[in-house]
Amino acid sequence: MEKRIDTLADEAMALINQHPELQRIFGLLTGIKGIAQTSAITLMGELLLLPPNLSHREWVKFAGLDPKAFESGKSVHKKMRLSKAGNRHIRSALYMPALSAKQHDPHVRAYFQHLIDNGKKPLQAVCAVMRKLLHAIHGMLKHDQPFDNTRFYAIPAPTVAE
Repeated sequence: MEKRIDTLADEAMALINQHPELQRIFGLLTGIKGIAQTSAITLMGELLLLPPNLSHREWVKFAGLDPKAFESGKSVHKKMRLSKAGNRHIRSALYMPALSAKQHDPHVRAYFQHLIDNGKKPLQAVCAVMRKLLHAIHGMLKHDQPFDNTRFYAIPAPTVAE
């Protein structure tokens, strides 16, 4: 199985290297800390099939990273959860890059810590990072610009205690 996976990855890279447009997109995706060859190939396979006029919100909904409220009548109000109604391949391709980015990118780490400080559980914060990474990827591909981690989350300046 591993041999077949390696063969398919090599064939995917050969295809990407034959087309300058795919090379450009691959380069943009791998420019994000945490996204390497496997995740980039998976994301390209899923996201490049979407119509080009979709907004970032529609991408998030398509990936199933949008919040879903559960209410039943006047008495049952459960906590919001991910809808998971979308493409599970996109979610799985973003999970490990989100974990890696929160470890190695200071702006992503600061965003993750900001969410934790505001009462989110670690898994909720990772899902929020996944969603924000998808927003960033949408913007990168739409505007043909590399990933700018300073736009991902601005690290607040330390306040001086008086």
